Amino acid sequence: MAMQLAVLALCLSQVASFARAEDADAAELSELSEFEDGALSALDLIAVIVLCSPFFQETKPHIQELSVQTTIISRYAFTAVSCTMFNRHTAATQGVFQFQVPQAAYISNFTMIVGGRVFPSQIKAKEKKVKKDKEQNGKSKTKEAAEVSDGEMETFRMAVTIPGRNRAVFLLTYEELLQRRLGYYEHVTSVRPLQLVSKLSVGVTIVEHSRIKYLEVLPLRKSKALTSSSSSKTDGKASAPVSTVIKQNETFCRITFTPNIVQQVKIANNGMLGDFVVRYDVEREMGIGDIQVLDGHFVHYFAPKDLPVVPKNVVFVIDTSASMVGTKIRQTKDALFTILRDLRPNDHFNFVTFSNRIRVWQPGQLVPVTPNNVRDAKKFIYMISPTGGTDINNAIQTGSSLLVSLIIFLTDGRPTVGEVQSPNILGNTKTAVQEKFCLFTIGMGNDVDYRLLDRMALENCGTMRRIPEDADASAMLKGFYAEIGTPLLSDIRVDYSEDAVEYVTQHHFSNYFNGSEIVVAGKLTNHSSDSLHVQVTASNSDRSLRLETDVQLTDRERETKRRLAEAEAGSDADGYVERLWGFLSVKDGLKERLRSQTSSEREKFTQQAANLSLEFNFLTPLTQCPQPISCQKRSQLGDTPQSITRKKEQPGRSPEAGKAKNGVKKTAKTSVTLSKTSADGDPHFVVDFPLSKLTVCFNINGQPGDALRLVTDHKHSGVTVNGKLIGAPAPAGSHKQQRTYFSSIIVVVDRPRRSYIEVTPRKVILDGRDRMILPCSSSIAVESDSLGVAIVANANITVTIQGTIQFIILLHNYKNPAPYQRDHLGFYIAKSGGLSKSTHGLLGQFLYEEVGLTEVPGNVTVAKGNSTQEANATAGPPESGLKVLKVKERIVNVVKKSRRIYSGTQTVDCWFAKNNAAKLIDGQYQDYVVSHLFDTGDWPHSANTANTH
Repeated sequence: MAMQLAVLALCLSQVASFARAEDADAAELSELSEFEDGALSALDLIAVIVLCSPFFQETKPHIQELSVQTTIISRYAFTAVSCTMFNRHTAATQGVFQFQVPQAAYISNFTMIVGGRVFPSQIKAKEKKVKKDKEQNGKSKTKEAAEVSDGEMETFRMAVTIPGRNRAVFLLTYEELLQRRLGYYEHVTSVRPLQLVSKLSVGVTIVEHSRIKYLEVLPLRKSKALTSSSSSKTDGKASAPVSTVIKQNETFCRITFTPNIVQQVKIANNGMLGDFVVRYDVEREMGIGDIQVLDGHFVHYFAPKDLPVVPKNVVFVIDTSASMVGTKIRQTKDALFTILRDLRPNDHFNFVTFSNRIRVWQPGQLVPVTPNNVRDAKKFIYMISPTGGTDINNAIQTGSSLLVSLIIFLTDGRPTVGEVQSPNILGNTKTAVQEKFCLFTIGMGNDVDYRLLDRMALENCGTMRRIPEDADASAMLKGFYAEIGTPLLSDIRVDYSEDAVEYVTQHHFSNYFNGSEIVVAGKLTNHSSDSLHVQVTASNSDRSLRLETDVQLTDRERETKRRLAEAEAGSDADGYVERLWGFLSVKDGLKERLRSQTSSEREKFTQQAANLSLEFNFLTPLTQCPQPISCQKRSQLGDTPQSITRKKEQPGRSPEAGKAKNGVKKTAKTSVTLSKTSADGDPHFVVDFPLSKLTVCFNINGQPGDALRLVTDHKHSGVTVNGKLIGAPAPAGSHKQQRTYFSSIIVVVDRPRRSYIEVTPRKVILDGRDRMILPCSSSIAVESDSLGVAIVANANITVTIQGTIQFIILLHNYKNPAPYQRDHLGFYIAKSGGLSKSTHGLLGQFLYEEVGLTEVPGNVTVAKGNSTQEANATAGPPESGLKVLKVKERIVNVVKKSRRIYSGTQTVDCWFAKNNAAKLIDGQYQDYVVSHLFDTGDWPHSANTANTH
């Protein structure tokens, strides 16, 4: 024990010296201090020594914090990765941010903050390059083909030099649509930071419309190559990783994985913890499926159950060339033995093996599934011996000559015997298949023409699956067959009212397999009615299936918004249906591009997919990040980044103003100027009338989930501001039943180009020429010619438009909130010179208005203590009576009140209008509730004069 304590003391002293130097590793020090009582097990002692080793040996920057937070909204997953590295040393050193992203996902943002500067990524169209030689062409095609396959992780890598005693923050976001396979959805988070992390957190939030009927967190999966198709549901006995916490109700689930350093060491002392895997499924009924509507878009999930299984005629075409010798053929045989056991009594099957010669197990026929036939098939498989070359063309022709419903074709190489030209093989395959059955292709290893296999499958109603070199091929083959081995429907067509929808994603499908799901998305036309007619037709064996219904769009959208509000899904929820539509549309365009037969067709689909990729800021095979940041997967950093400044606050010091670089100005730190005109707190509205020397205030008691129009000048300056309300219980003894606050504020700008700023208490999304996601915890200034955003850490955000319009958004975050408190925002108008006199909204309608304060004589006692400016504005002698405001010929009763503004730092006296500002505002407050946060419609009514006295 004495030796143990000595080692521990030495370790702690080393850690403490580093922590004192920059207060950089308080987490480690705090965690290690827990063991100072001497109650160390042998395993804990080993863990302590291992976790201390970076302090003795490591020269690379230390990862202080790694956060991977995913929000899954109806199968569409938004993942935000935040990694903070600290360079403990005085000299600059290279830091490498590396993260594994699902191959089927699209990166939507990458931003670095290094040494006080922000380095944003900017997606642009990929430049066309002339292929230098056939080898390059082949590599390009292989990579392109990989885009439309799935089941793999790709490594995103970024290297950057971090100054001494400084930090680098890497912010990566990506999006993906989870595919249902084998009866569940699977989300995988790779947790492989390559070192121990002081503060490590993985979070997965699931928000679904239907009841979550199955949820499981698997033990950490070590193999990078295993995919969702490599295994089925477990028996539920497997335990979730240590420190995992699950909070769940019927349609919502939040899962957290936060291992401390000692727990990380016990898993893997090199930081390679593995894959954090969450599986779930939802309740569904036989019928038209689940249709969700939001912001002018819809998504349709179709996964019927309780359908009879369709008997299948399947032929397995297996590569037995010399390159299959060893592990590949052994794993293939093992998978085929399992598949034979899974064939159903009404199925028929056969095997074709190919190398430089073709061999058919039962020539000219398909045999029924009987014990004798299965026994003989196993003997045939057992006797397979790899030799010779690879004749893909003849293998397909032979398999197609049998009366099949599907062919499963497996190879580990490129064509080397017989026909070797890809265009000829594709043409021969299509002629042989003649749309009579579907061809599913599997590629094993690295020496495969995946583009050829992908086109063979796509052109013949199948899919391609790749099995990486180091994968468990047997498990993946079994899983892939399990996915496609139970067909339930064929020739599925999903149609919608022609005049109600446009730009619908793929809606004709050759097959629907048990445990899968069909997803269709589209845009609703502006002139569409409130009802959407949906029709699904399909075949089930020798029967046809037709489902029809009318969907009430308004009701569906209201239901979608209600569920999202209840789950507090966050800002990602607002546009998830549109982004899901964009995601699917890009995938469809890339598939059609790969399947295209002519150069003109290829160019058309290329342009369509590229335009959508740019619109949604997706990094796809058709887009790229220009230098200086190369944000492609498996990429590295090049030259010096753009000069967008991160303002590091130092008391008593202001950084000097710098010169503009690349059109982005580096600005000096300036004090924030606020006005009284604001919406803050519960929310409490304050309007300053400088010309009238009056201040007026009112409350709006809206409903949680409401989006309120604050400012709208869309037709003139192109500026709109909307705020979304979140609810909280009222304090004890309050006359209110609930409180409401602004949880997010959107500023939409349409001049000179459409862009928007979305602010929440935790982050700012700036979406203009490029998309940036900035944390509110850092002081950052981003400026362009027409739009500027400045964040003062944990305090406020200033939005400046054209230099003449300025809004300030205060951040109200609570460390230990009371039950009636919520993190929220306050909105202030600092400059309004660029807004036109037609500006409207709860605040905007008063910007160019004058009001008068007068007194109705009588025996009514009014509030005392009028301020000097308000007394000067009062018409007539100061008699006791009822105070009223005159606004646009309307008479509004008011009383004197005081309001605290600017986070409670100032108090303002104001004249308060009751009853949700009745008669003070045009119309009623319900008129200011808009359909969604991005609604830019103008004030729909003329000035309200009906309530005048």
